[in-house]
Amino acid sequence: MASSTKLSAALLIFSVLLHSSTFSGACGTCKPAPVPPKIPAPAPAPATCPKDTLKFGVCADLLGLLNFQIGETPTSPCCALLEGLAEFEAALCLCTALKANVLGINLDVPIALSLLISACQKTVPPGFKCE
Repeated sequence: MASSTKLSAALLIFSVLLHSSTFSGACGTCKPAPVPPKIPAPAPAPATCPKDTLKFGVCADLLGLLNFQIGETPTSPCCALLEGLAEFEAALCLCTALKANVLGINLDVPIALSLLISACQKTVPPGFKCE
């Protein structure tokens, strides 16, 4: 029985040494995996009008600055440009046009913006400022 006890003890010691050398020595020169550099998120692009701003010169008609032709709906050319745009986009386009003076006249921009937007059955989004 003494030989089986010695054999069991020897196997136990051998397995402990084997496992400890495997776990501790397997990666003696390993370095932690490099952490990839954090790439900052791109800054949001400034909002722009999705349409050609120069086309919004037709909106001068809505402000009563030009004569209307008989039978023509005064809102049709300008509102057609705003059709399909969200209220923010519509306000942004008109704001850009007013600030660029594509209408060819000096106006109070916030009032003109409000008049043009409401003439096309849209509203200026809450908090929107035409600056």
